[in-house]
Formats: sequence, C-alpha cells, structure tokens
Amino acid sequence: MINIQFSIFKNRKSNIAVGFLLIANCLLPIATSAQKDTLKKTSTVDINSAYKPVLRNAVKINFSATHLNADTTAPNLTYSIPAQNLFYAYQPIPLSALALQQDTNLYLGLRNYVKAGYGNLATPYVSAGFSFGDGKKFLANVYADYISSKGKLLYQDYSRLNLKAAGSLFLPANEVYAGVHIKMHENFLYGFDTALYKYSKKDVRQQFQDFSGNIGIRNTKTGEFGINYNPSLQVSSFTNVNKLTETSFILTAPVEKKFGEIFAFKLEAKADMTSYTTKDVTPINIKFNNNVFQVSPSLVFSTPRASINAGITPTWDNGKFIWLPNVYAEAFIAENKFAFQAGWVGRLTKNTYRNLSEVNPYLKTFTAQLNTKEIEYYGGIKGTLGKHFNFNAKAGYITYNNLPLLINDTATDGKAFVISNETRINNFRVHGDVSFVSKEKFTVNAGITYNGYVGMKSNAKAWNTLPLEFTSSLRWWAFKQVLLKADFYAFSGSFYLDKGNVAKAFKPGSDLSAGIEFKINKTFSAWMDVNNILNNKYQRWHNYEVYGLNLMGGVRVNF
Repeated sequence: MINIQFSIFKNRKSNIAVGFLLIANCLLPIATSAQKDTLKKTSTVDINSAYKPVLRNAVKINFSATHLNADTTAPNLTYSIPAQNLFYAYQPIPLSALALQQDTNLYLGLRNYVKAGYGNLATPYVSAGFSFGDGKKFLANVYADYISSKGKLLYQDYSRLNLKAAGSLFLPANEVYAGVHIKMHENFLYGFDTALYKYSKKDVRQQFQDFSGNIGIRNTKTGEFGINYNPSLQVSSFTNVNKLTETSFILTAPVEKKFGEIFAFKLEAKADMTSYTTKDVTPINIKFNNNVFQVSPSLVFSTPRASINAGITPTWDNGKFIWLPNVYAEAFIAENKFAFQAGWVGRLTKNTYRNLSEVNPYLKTFTAQLNTKEIEYYGGIKGTLGKHFNFNAKAGYITYNNLPLLINDTATDGKAFVISNETRINNFRVHGDVSFVSKEKFTVNAGITYNGYVGMKSNAKAWNTLPLEFTSSLRWWAFKQVLLKADFYAFSGSFYLDKGNVAKAFKPGSDLSAGIEFKINKTFSAWMDVNNILNNKYQRWHNYEVYGLNLMGGVRVNF
C-alpha cells in the first residue's frame, strides 16, 4: 500500500474540499488491489520541494518632479510718476483782462470762443480763438485779442493788438510746424513835467510793430539709430514807427543721440543775427549788426535717481570768442519726492531793442548794443509733500558782464529811458515758491525772489532793478459754475537817477486784483475783473504812474 502524503492540509480550505479528499482516499485501495504486488515490504515516499513561485515586481520608471530654484533677483521696476496735479502753478502777475495764450495742443470740446467786455477808463476788450483740424493729421489754431485804455493823466494811454496763427502737420514719424505772430502795441512817453514841456501826441508816441514767423520740423518717433532732432528758423521784423527798424534771423539745430537708457549726447548749433537801423535821428542815423553764433555739446547721464548734464558752449559774440559752462545735476531721494539740484551754467542775452522793449516800453533809440554775459552758480531743493503740496527753493551767485541798467534821460526832459551799461556786477539771488493744488477745484501758490546786487564797476546803484518781489495767485471753483480768482503782486523800492545825477529811491508798490467767472451753460459765461483794488498808484519806472482802481466785465461765448 502506498501512502502519499501531501501537505496540502497546511492550507486552510473549506469543508467541501476536505470531504472530497476523504472520498478519494477511500477509493484508492480498491483501484490498486488488482495489480501485482511486487514489493516485499511497505515503503513511504516523501516529496519535498524547496521551490516557491514568486511574482516579480513589474519594472517601471517613476518620475519625481523637482522644484525650480527660486529667483531671488529683485526686478528693477522704475516708474517716473509725476505729481498728481491737474493744475500747474501759475506765474502770478497783476491781473489784466488778456486771453490766456494757448499752445498748439488740441483742445477737445468747445474749441472756438469769443470773449468781449468793457471797462472804465474807456477800455474795450475783445478776444477770440479758433481751432481747425483733427489733431491727428493736421491742427491749426488762430488767436486774436485787442485792448486799449485812456488814463487820467495826459497821454496816459495804450493799446495792444495781437494776432497769432500756429499749425502742425503730423507725418508718420515727424511733425512739421509753423507759425505767424503779429503785434501792434502803442504807448506814449507821458512821464514828463507837463508844466515845463508841451508835446503833441505825435511827439511822444511809441508805436511798435512786430512781424515774426517760424518754421521747423521735429521727429515724433525715435528711429533705429536713436537720434532726435528739431531744427527751426525764426524771422522777425520789429519797428518803432518812424524811429528804428530791427530785423533778426535765428536758426537753431538741436540733435540728440541716445546710447541705451542711461547715456545721451546732445549738440545744438545756433545762429542769431540782427540788423539795426535808426530813422530821422540827428545828427546822423545809426546802423550796425549784432550777430551771435553758438555751439553747445553736452553729455547727459540719466537714471531714475540722478541726472547729470556736462557740457560747454563756445560762443562768438560779434567776433569775440567766449565760452560758457553748461553743467547741472539733479539727485532724487525719498522715492522721487525730493530732488537736490546744483549747477554751473552760463548764458548770453542779446540786448536788442525788441527784447528790452518787452521789459520797458519807454525806451529811447539805441546807438549801440552790448550783449550780456551771465555766469551762475546755484543750488537748491524741490519736492512734493503728500498729494497737494509742492515747493522749490534755490540760491545762486551770478556774475554779469555788460548788464543794461535803464535810467531816465536826465540830459533832456527825463521822459525816455536810456541804457547805462554796467561792465561787471554780482548778484546774490534767492528764490522760493510753494503751491497747493487740490484736483481741478482749488489751487494757490506764492513765490518770492531776492536780488542783492553788489560790486558795481560803472554805476553807483543798480538802477531800476527790484531787490525784492512777491507774487501769489488763487484759483477756486467755489461751485460747479463759479470760478473765483485773485492775484497779489508786491515789490520793494529801488533807486533811480534824477536830474543832477542824484540817486533817489522810489516807493514800494503792491497790486491786488480779483475776478469772477460764472458759467451760465456750455455756451455762455459771464465774467468780471477788478484790478488794483487798493488803488495804489505805484511807479515801476520813474515818472510813470500806473492806473488806479479799474474794473471790466463782459461775456464769453464758446462754440
């Protein structure tokens, strides 16, 4: 009998499987009894197997994502954000009913207007402005204004007529611009003693006519070479009727080349040529030329925190060579809220009759012209506090050569002014101004300038200069349709030269003005200005008393 033992019982099966094995074990002896028994003895066979089937793990690639290294480099994000002010600081002057001189920028909305009014002292006033073009391909503006008054003193009259047209043609990469300006101003030399001298109105008339035009082209897009340019030509013909004629040609050609974002090279060439001729001057007429040529190269270094301009200006003043410094810098601190500024700069001012008559309209004809060389060392600080407050403070030391000091012609009746040239004079100047701006509703500013003239070589005093000036202005939209405005101007007295070469001081002066504008609707507005409210009849120029209290009112139509 062969017994085969299996170790399958090691596995725990169900009861059905166990029963099946028992029945099979019982049937085995019956099946084997018919075979021949060849074994003499009983033996047991044990089958042992050491092999154990093992299921191998499948081989696969496991991807393990690794984090990118963090970039610790701080990005250089530089933004040049100006102060969030909608009104720019005004330059306060004694209030007069003159139209604001607009530039060629497109004014959207009601672009045409006519403003008219009348005031005491027989003062008619008319102003108009018209605009043409879409501002994208072409734009042209035309302005005109006229005002005249008759004072209470003999020949204390004046008139002003201004006509101006300016236009621009916009090309894909350039702007071609041109303009024409016509001025006809009339004044009278009324600063004489009427008890001693008798003149007709024709004898004391100063009738200025100024015809000027300009043309130029500038790039609006910087090309691949990084070059910017703006050449222009200005021509003017200025006359004091039946007394003199002065013609000028001014050609400028500035070019700028940028090297990256930091460096730039600038070069400006300028030719300023003037021809001066007198008429009906005894004993002989005077004729001369006044020509100035300049070349101004400079290297500019500019970053968000600082900017430096280092340059020099070689100049030929009527054939005489001089050089002028052109070095200035600014450094910004506290997130561009404050800026320190310093400089060493030079200027050459042409003392043409046209330029000086803008300062003093009571000039006598010249027999010569000397241009003023000016060298200034300055330093200062400017900045913005909060969202509304701006300030600027600057101090400088200036040296002038050939500064024209205007004095009364004491050799005659003293009504006209002549030039007393100062060969060298120094000036310690301090200027400061502050402004407060609240969106488009309210703005107020004030400025003060001190001039300390010392070291005169040819004159005893700095005749008819102003040691101290104070200016201030206010603009306030008190209501949606009501604009209130006010201006205040004051100056300290200086010295003038009286007959016998006697130095005398004239009194300080002040001028307070106010105005109101009421907007009726989008088309019509009513306005009124009151000038010299304090009725202070001061003299800015000796023997020339200003008007007292005067007022003017009218309407404005926009269309």
